[in-house]
Amino acid sequence: MSWTPLHHLLRPLDAPRQVTEHPSLDHAALCQQALRLAGGLQQRGIRRLALHLEDAAELAIALLGAWRAGVEVLLPADLQPHTRSRWADQVDLWLTDLPGDANLASLSATPLSPADLDLERCRISLCTSGSSGEAKRIDKQLRQLHNEVEALEQLWGERLGDAWIIGSVATQHIYGLLFRVLWPLCAGRGFERRQWPFPEDLQRASRAHSAFAWVTSPALLKRMGENLDWPALRSVRAVFSSGGELPLAAAEQLHQRLGQWPLEILGSSETGGIAWREDDALWQPFADVQLSLGQDGALQIASAYLPAGHLEHSADAAEIASDGRFRLLGRLDRIVKLEEKRISLPLLEQALDSHPWVSEARLLMLAGARASLAALLVLSPAGLHALRNGGRRALLATLREHLSGHCEAIALPRRWRLLRQLPYSAQGKLPQAALQAIVQAPRGMAPEVLEQQRDADQLTLRLAVSADLACFTGHFPQSPVLPGVVQIDWAIALAAPLLPEAQRFAGMEVLKFQQLVRPGDELDLALRFDAQRGKLYFTYTCDGRACSSGRIVLEATCA
Repeated sequence: MSWTPLHHLLRPLDAPRQVTEHPSLDHAALCQQALRLAGGLQQRGIRRLALHLEDAAELAIALLGAWRAGVEVLLPADLQPHTRSRWADQVDLWLTDLPGDANLASLSATPLSPADLDLERCRISLCTSGSSGEAKRIDKQLRQLHNEVEALEQLWGERLGDAWIIGSVATQHIYGLLFRVLWPLCAGRGFERRQWPFPEDLQRASRAHSAFAWVTSPALLKRMGENLDWPALRSVRAVFSSGGELPLAAAEQLHQRLGQWPLEILGSSETGGIAWREDDALWQPFADVQLSLGQDGALQIASAYLPAGHLEHSADAAEIASDGRFRLLGRLDRIVKLEEKRISLPLLEQALDSHPWVSEARLLMLAGARASLAALLVLSPAGLHALRNGGRRALLATLREHLSGHCEAIALPRRWRLLRQLPYSAQGKLPQAALQAIVQAPRGMAPEVLEQQRDADQLTLRLAVSADLACFTGHFPQSPVLPGVVQIDWAIALAAPLLPEAQRFAGMEVLKFQQLVRPGDELDLALRFDAQRGKLYFTYTCDGRACSSGRIVLEATCA
């Protein structure tokens, strides 16, 4: 591949180079559009520009055009009203996909001439996701991004070759911006315009190319199941993952299916890339990164991806080996106090993760008259088996006993929630507000709707049966089974789009229960409403086997 330094991207190339497709765009057209945008921004006197564009190629055009015009760029994490209000006095113009904001076409004007970008004066500001507090602005020079993409190419350029870059992460954040846009642009690799957040979408995009690489997060990689065409996907050149730690079980499963280990990237908006690892518990720092430990044992970072002379103090406790590699020991800012005792939440999570019944664990503090901990768990297949054959009380008693070997009694969680998956954001983060909402709410009674499709008077749905439904406690404590009455309630509630208004239950006909529905099952529900007879037909199946079926008689409620 022919490398073009980041600050030379507006120079004409000697040969055509494809950037993306659907619609097709080559490097020459990208530069022309960027220079026209630069002319438009300069003509309007814009000095500060907020960018939020879903199309990665349009984002590349906007960035290059803004930098050529000497405009400072802000990449907000989202376009929520509070976000726009937060940054309103720091930008002159919003260039986004939303109606009412400026777009590339509206800003196009007589192009400026091609010129090299100034690595010191060209600026970009990134915003943290705000998952743990108020969103923060991080200012960077183009030189910092230049240094990082150069390092990435030195490390993995030969391995990637001409791979087409396909990503599940957003380009508004440093990882997606570098790996999905700036690095492939400099390397001459084509990339997908769109973010593909679901495994099936990632597979579909991959099949269009003989060589490809994935830019993903743990949130996606943990959801990649047996239903994918894994033999066809083994031609992936590299699987990058960032935004959080990838559980070892998920990494091992990917290795079995793809014949290679995922490449985990450790970094942040503030620091850029810090380190990477592949089939190793220890992290390898990038070549331009120097690490040390603070007095509190926290990792300290100096690198070419930070402002010159700056030492970034992280909140990650670490242990540095003699060869320079290091192990993370958990977040220092996730050490809480319970009755004057310091409790490390990451260490307790690691203890739970080590139990064969647990796939993933997250702990948090519960505020109240007496502070305590809550645990959110994703059960492993073995854990789900234990739940189905012993019940929730026995399962949690075993996990409490296991955890008691790692902490004092005061640190044992008082509230537990069993989840199908943790509520990761698109950036692979776990928003504190979402976690608190789950543990503060009572255990629910509704299914999780995974898919649904309507055809006239028929509706088909794919449902996940939560391992933590409230009804399982009493039906039955040691062998939980979904009650038939709950199945009927679900059918009526989920059939709402098919039903006339003001209908109520009037009776049952031909009710059959053929197979037990257990925690963690995935069900297919077929619904059909016969308006003339006022009857709702339902059928539940699990893995193609009938679970229950019947006809529900409905009648209009009196006015």
